[in-house]
Amino acid sequence: MGLTFAKAAPSEPAQVDDSDAARAVAAIVADKSFSRGKVGISIVDLETGKVLAAHNEHEAMNPASNAKLYTAAAALSLLGPAHRYETSLVGSIRGETVNTGLTVRGYGDPSLKTADLAGLVQELVGLGIRNINGDIFVDQAFFDDVYTPPAFEQQPNEWAYFRAPVSAIALNRNTVTATMRPSGKSSSIVTFDPPGFVDAEGAINHDDGGTESVKMALSPQGQRLKAKLAGSFSTPLYRITKRVEDPTLLAGYALKALLEGAGIKVSGEVKSGKGKGHVLVRHQSATLSELLFPVGKNSDNFYAEMIFKTLGGEAKGRPASSGNAADAVTKWLESEQLLDAGMLIKNGSGLFDANRVTASGMTSLLKRMAGDPKVATEYIAQLAVSGVDGTLARRLRGASTRGFIRAKTGTLNDTIALSGYVLRKTKRPIAFSILFNSVGGKQDSARAAADHLVEKLAREQ
Repeated sequence: MGLTFAKAAPSEPAQVDDSDAARAVAAIVADKSFSRGKVGISIVDLETGKVLAAHNEHEAMNPASNAKLYTAAAALSLLGPAHRYETSLVGSIRGETVNTGLTVRGYGDPSLKTADLAGLVQELVGLGIRNINGDIFVDQAFFDDVYTPPAFEQQPNEWAYFRAPVSAIALNRNTVTATMRPSGKSSSIVTFDPPGFVDAEGAINHDDGGTESVKMALSPQGQRLKAKLAGSFSTPLYRITKRVEDPTLLAGYALKALLEGAGIKVSGEVKSGKGKGHVLVRHQSATLSELLFPVGKNSDNFYAEMIFKTLGGEAKGRPASSGNAADAVTKWLESEQLLDAGMLIKNGSGLFDANRVTASGMTSLLKRMAGDPKVATEYIAQLAVSGVDGTLARRLRGASTRGFIRAKTGTLNDTIALSGYVLRKTKRPIAFSILFNSVGGKQDSARAAADHLVEKLAREQ
């Protein structure tokens, strides 16, 4: 957007307008649907810093995925929009052989895919490599070995992809995908991506006139996984994705399979550790500003936790930990005078019962980021656009709001949040934060109330 706004003096007293916005806030507070819950609201004029309306704006509340606004802000400010992640293959070459074993080393790239690893293998082929003499080492040392982000232990038996663990080398978001294709009259072929990590037992039938009843249960099998397959599918192609419990060697087994598939012989096994040598080939990710798009627009929890943990390694030293990341973000907030009383940063995604922020602290953060010419464009661009994309694609689609709201949504079992900007070419821009807690069973009503308030803001300006 390229928008920057003057910062209001910290000592400027809060003021509240007798406006439609203030009356809309009062209506939410008076709504009996939320009488058992908590509501925190802050609405601020970005140009003047004037508080247009507020309620419980300094009460610390669970922000759900609005916590990603803090992760993105700290990452852009501390790492910079141009930051890229590197994944490399390390060893020493003699003739056609890497004679020290081969190490895959990573630094927290959330976007690393099997195709990227395959590209590195093809570069080795281009260098004339035909043999790996020794083991495949997986160097995860940039992150600590605590793969579960804070608060994720509150849902320990969930194998869904959104709860994938984080690690310095995280291939395909630390998930495995089974792809099923018909083969013969009623059978199917099942392949796994990444390759080399899953052994399957059982079978999946293909039935043109049937229903989808595919079952895939994963369980540890040594350092790899076993998949128990059952059920049937009727479509020409069927995929199912689940998280990996222990990602330590995932990239190593995939690398070995890709090497052998490319005609490069591997004499050793897959192990954790650091082999000898120097960087032979490397892969670089897209820039941080691009990687934040899944975080802000689509509320990607895995990307958020990977980027969050990176802050711990870059700001406080290696190995990176979520605790150090939380300290780094908290200290940055303190240095920017954005740490409201009662605020608590524990994880980067906002999943589960982890973080506490205030509506006032949120609008202060939004104002600070919009006022920083080094990162304002990137910060605003990664947010969902009302009625257009991301988690707001089907919300705020009216004439006064479509395309004019840049915001982050948040949803948990008893939490609804919406924070961001109302941006109009000819009217004064606004930062807003709307937080609902303890509204279990009333999430739809809370979401509708938040949208109605933002619509009032868009029309009123």
